Amino acid sequence: MTSSHRATIGDVARRAGVSKATVSFAYSGKRPVSEGTRQRIFESAESLGWTASESARALASSRTATIGLVIARRPEIISADPFFPRFIAGCEAVLAEAGMGLLLSVVTTEEDETAAYTRYAAGRVDGVILLDIKHGDRRPALMRALGLPAVMLAPTRPEPLLEDDGMTLPAVIAENATAIHELVGLLVEAGHHRIAHVSGPPHYVHATERRAAFTAAMTEHELDPSLVIEGDFTAASGQARTAELLDQVPRPTAIVYANDVMAVAGLSLARSRGLRIPEDLSLTGFDDSDLSGHLSPGLTSVSTRPDEVGATVVRTLLEALGGASGPVVRVEGPTVVLRGSIGPPPPPV
Repeated sequence: MTSSHRATIGDVARRAGVSKATVSFAYSGKRPVSEGTRQRIFESAESLGWTASESARALASSRTATIGLVIARRPEIISADPFFPRFIAGCEAVLAEAGMGLLLSVVTTEEDETAAYTRYAAGRVDGVILLDIKHGDRRPALMRALGLPAVMLAPTRPEPLLEDDGMTLPAVIAENATAIHELVGLLVEAGHHRIAHVSGPPHYVHATERRAAFTAAMTEHELDPSLVIEGDFTAASGQARTAELLDQVPRPTAIVYANDVMAVAGLSLARSRGLRIPEDLSLTGFDDSDLSGHLSPGLTSVSTRPDEVGATVVRTLLEALGGASGPVVRVEGPTVVLRGSIGPPPPPV
């Protein structure tokens, strides 16, 4: 291997002529592997300079080789939101290397969510990932009651959630605020003063963080920060909230959306009213979906690298299961992807 390419379990598997799962089983002992195959794997690993990770070695004590994920959102929201499939792909990449799997449950009510975690705790998974952290989230206490190891993904260090009656949950922090500040700065630099924000539901910590960042950025630029209207991350709400904003007199010359789904719907609604993007209205999204780069003009958005985040969350959970994790892991901040949906505001009528 060259110095620029660090050997992976996939490289070992290819050289040994086996699957990545078989490599993992050879090291963890979770499944029988013939002596000949095991020796071939070990020789391939040695020649490539690859060693099994601490997380993979810790899996030998795992009961199910499965990690659980419960997503409490309506299926239509999940299917349209680019974050979830990319996040899950990142999770699966690390789990595959460890010879593990992901058990996913999609629920729509708090009762069903509790039932899913209860089933998981009955020996179905070794630990769980907590997404969509809410203000006053009840799940850390539930994990303690169920005795279920967990790691949470949050945009900021959620102090009340990390410690619940003596229980500390590991957390992966993926902040959003800096990107919102940058988006507002780009719009102000382009000449905009009347800028609106279509936020996400206020019970989500990441939605309120983006809203707070918008308010702070507008205040720093000595602009009115009050033009905020609440959406729910769906295309329908993006369209409806955009219509409300465009009906205002004077209307905003720029809109910062809390996700790409609402932004794309808003762009479509604006065009249906005869507005040009960005000549008459500038727009920005968040999450950098594949569609954003193929619109005309392309939608300025924010890449949160959900696959990398998912991989980090799983590694953190595996380390926690092996007793080797710290309380907080931070991932690289989001990146603004500048495209053609930002331009100077139209001249006053």
